[in-house]
Amino acid sequence: MKVSIIGGGGRVGADAAYALQLGGAVHSLALVDLNADMAAGEALDIAHGAALASGVQAVSGDYDIVEGSDCVVITAGLRRRPDESRLELVNRNVVLFREILESLKQVKLPESATILVVSNPVDILTQLAVESGILSENQVIGLGTALDTCRLRSMLAAHFKISAPHIHAMILGEHGDSMVPIWSAATVSGIPLRCLPTYDQQEVEAIFDRTKKAGAEVIKLKGGAGRAVGIAIMSVVHAMATDRGSVMPVSSAQKGALGISDISLSLPTKLGRRGVVEVYEPVITVDEMEALLRSAQSLKDVLAQVKCSSA
Repeated sequence: MKVSIIGGGGRVGADAAYALQLGGAVHSLALVDLNADMAAGEALDIAHGAALASGVQAVSGDYDIVEGSDCVVITAGLRRRPDESRLELVNRNVVLFREILESLKQVKLPESATILVVSNPVDILTQLAVESGILSENQVIGLGTALDTCRLRSMLAAHFKISAPHIHAMILGEHGDSMVPIWSAATVSGIPLRCLPTYDQQEVEAIFDRTKKAGAEVIKLKGGAGRAVGIAIMSVVHAMATDRGSVMPVSSAQKGALGISDISLSLPTKLGRRGVVEVYEPVITVDEMEALLRSAQSLKDVLAQVKCSSA
């Protein structure tokens, strides 16, 4: 599988490339970045490890090296400030993102190619990528709440002292301020989370609050997130590459599930070689349903403002 990363010289792009190199499902990486030297350095660093990492090769260059990619990962974007919501990034990032989309329109991609949007605000940018018509809407997805879900599961595991892969909990909706934890479906290997002896609703809500603020905390401490998001990107790319029917909370154009349509956000999504195979409707509480509808409306309001400002 060939994967191109637009923004491959940045922190997130470079960490994604490294995670993909170690993951084993990718044979070729192409890194594109406005900072050509950084992209070249990252590609060279990865290439030097090919003999010990499944022979993965990496190159850097302009958009011509993206041709023939099975998956194009877009990580390029302006960095979020510690006190800035992801949605506040929209006006600063939309112009850059549309330039990237215009460049991709000139690239010849396989019929089965996919686009994975990582840049923030990811749901808005995913919707813009869907509407660009570069690929069919099912072949365009956003990282969505896959990273938030990973963070929540990891923090819950540390709190309950349980192996993280055995924690099954989801965050759905917007990757941002209106994200929704689905506590009603949270389990530990089939056992409802609320049935654990040490379960306390206030404590798990506090963990969710830390999850919402996790990105800003990492930015404050080290200047930007990279490692966990790189792993999240790798897991989504591998879900498509292996085509084993993995179900993940990723962002895609919604067509009526839970009554949500005309916007991209995260719901449980079956992924395949060509992107979205099916979006599932989770069984959730009334409060969770109302929160998801508010999340969808919040994103629609921002999308309308974006389209109005660019008209």
